[in-house]
Amino acid sequence: QVQLVESGGGLVQPGGSLRLSCAASGSIFKVLEVNWYRQVPGKQRELVASITGIGSTNVADSVKGRFTISRDNPKNTVYLQMNSLKPEDTATYYCKTGLTGWGQGTQVTVSA
Repeated sequence: QVQLVESGGGLVQPGGSLRLSCAASGSIFKVLEVNWYRQVPGKQRELVASITGIGSTNVADSVKGRFTISRDNPKNTVYLQMNSLKPEDTATYYCKTGLTGWGQGTQVTVSA
């Protein structure tokens, strides 16, 4: 069974950076596609970035050029590096695989 824990969120000024972590239990995690989503209350959850088990990545147009997804399989962790943050990036960020439910997420607030 795979369980995920998100961390790394916080309050940051516009233009700043954060790195989110998605730590997993279970060796099967290494072969799973992992997705980062974000959600603002009252709005639909948005897929932000994905990474496959072999490291192929995809990011949403809204964050392209600013966000990067990567994985460290020995550490069973997927990262979301977020640069040049904007107020509209404010949301709760979740990581998820096809074998897991929704976790608690980590809050990112971009504000001066």
